[in-house]
Amino acid sequence: MRHRSIRPLLHRTTTHRLYPAVLGSAALLVAAVTTAVVFNQTETPAGAHDTAVAAMGAADGNNRPAIGAAPANPEPTSPAPEAPAEKVLQYDFQFQPNYYYCGPASTRIVLTADGVNMSQDEIARRLGTTTSGTNSAADTTRVLNSVLGKDVYQTRWIPGQRATAEEATRVQEDVVRAISGDRAIVANIVGGATDAVGVWHEFSGGHFIAIVGYRDNGRAVQVADPSGMFGPKTYWMATSNMAHWMAARGYSA
Repeated sequence: MRHRSIRPLLHRTTTHRLYPAVLGSAALLVAAVTTAVVFNQTETPAGAHDTAVAAMGAADGNNRPAIGAAPANPEPTSPAPEAPAEKVLQYDFQFQPNYYYCGPASTRIVLTADGVNMSQDEIARRLGTTTSGTNSAADTTRVLNSVLGKDVYQTRWIPGQRATAEEATRVQEDVVRAISGDRAIVANIVGGATDAVGVWHEFSGGHFIAIVGYRDNGRAVQVADPSGMFGPKTYWMATSNMAHWMAARGYSA
């Protein structure tokens, strides 16, 4: 609507005597029309509509999260099941047939706990075992992963002559994690250590054993020793002693 639509009316009223009432009515009409024109020409500011809708929603108590927003009260996730306080795996034990097959024999024990049965000779070939033995825990990790899948096992090193408190704690955590998940551990040890009943086990040139169980929430481990020396094929040892026994070497967990 434009102002010119009003002009004929104003023109006609000027040909007669203008009374105050007529002039007042015309003025009110012009003001009303002008207001209507201004109102119709005003644009809604950007976002005003959304703000108004949000205000209405707040007024009627219908506060809904934006599309794609996280719920105000998400459902709680189920906690991971706790590891048992003790666990010993099922496995197939074999003694090593000679003085340098401790690596293949221990790796075989660990594989059988995972349901894989391979000969010690085949494992020795994969490990690169010679009459000097198996080089390190890096080899047992490599072979375990080549059989069971990439990155199933990791090599943990304890570089000092004795394990630190943090390294001993990590051994305990690794033992509980692996064995509660039905996987045994290959440990590369050197020197001597005392088991839970006071028997001293000495391997000055180094040795490989398998850790196949734990108790007291991982504070003690069960060792499967393929050497056949120093008593029975399995024995218990404090995890802290095991950590020190692996110092300067490492383990596959």
